[in-house]
Amino acid sequence: MTTPNSIANTLGTTPHRPRDHTRLIGSVIAIVFGTVFLATIAIGPVSLQFGQVLSALGARFSDAPLDADTALNVAVVWDLRLARSVTAIIVGASLATCGAAMQGLFGNPLADPGIVGVSSGASLGAIAVIVLQVSTFGIWTLPIGAFLAGVGTTFLIYGLARPGREGTDSSQLLLVGIAVNAIGGSVAGYLTYLATAEQLQSLTFWAMGSLSTAKWLTVGITIGPAIAGMVLLMIWARQLDLLALGERQARHLGVDVPKLRRKLIFVTALLVAAAVSFNGTIGFVGLVVPHIFRLLIGPGHRRLIPFSAIGGGLLVMLADLVARSMDPPNEIPIGVIMGSLGGPFFLWMIWTGRAQGKGT
Repeated sequence: MTTPNSIANTLGTTPHRPRDHTRLIGSVIAIVFGTVFLATIAIGPVSLQFGQVLSALGARFSDAPLDADTALNVAVVWDLRLARSVTAIIVGASLATCGAAMQGLFGNPLADPGIVGVSSGASLGAIAVIVLQVSTFGIWTLPIGAFLAGVGTTFLIYGLARPGREGTDSSQLLLVGIAVNAIGGSVAGYLTYLATAEQLQSLTFWAMGSLSTAKWLTVGITIGPAIAGMVLLMIWARQLDLLALGERQARHLGVDVPKLRRKLIFVTALLVAAAVSFNGTIGFVGLVVPHIFRLLIGPGHRRLIPFSAIGGGLLVMLADLVARSMDPPNEIPIGVIMGSLGGPFFLWMIWTGRAQGKGT
């Protein structure tokens, strides 16, 4: 039975989670976020001091002539590292907010944006472009192919599962997503088998994820869909909270559940496909970040979505910083770093979930 207390718990408005607690967490996250952001700009093959970073950031807005060293610092900061850091924030925020939305939609803390087929579909599209040597759109062929394949896969899964049809539920969408992901993985494996040695190197690097190709042009293309998607998720946050009470209760409270489900599927598909198409597959962000913040600040999506966005950007920036720093001047794919973190975290979630199940 749904009680006022259960509704309050679901919306994250219980007295046990006071606003001061959330503000304290927000302040700490903001300080860490700013520190890591500056660190991603300062640390690299050409190390910069904090003062040099600030000087280079301000020099772009100054008309004063620059000496050779300052000009080099400006080029490194603005043309290379700043674009890469902003890309990390966009990718992390997009994946993490999608994870928060999908977990709320499916009522399952193990749900991840990749489960709906976007990541695997985008990977298949990129692999097909590389192996088949498609070059219709020049340098943009790879991200365009990945984006279209990711969105197309999501529409396919949605069409097969038909979550809005009477008698179906979100679990069917998850099961169809898993099956389509398996098929896509098999096709991608066959294309990889056909690839040449040179193509295999590109496939491996892309499949593991990397921000090395980040440019202001790609930032300009991805930031629009990212902001629009996150704003829409914030607008639908209250409906997600009501959906957590159960589909029947949500309907009684005025939520058009099938329509909400369709909107969430389309928006998360756009967000994740845009993030993956330019930077490769980066896993576990949508799983780890929302789960951590759900434990810290509660399940209410009005707070969970913005916190997940900040935490996702922070996590991807940290992973990219580690990837660039472990073996300079070489770069470890960011997917290796995220897999090392996300895999054990996923096992921990399964283990604690099983332990709680035994205790009830």
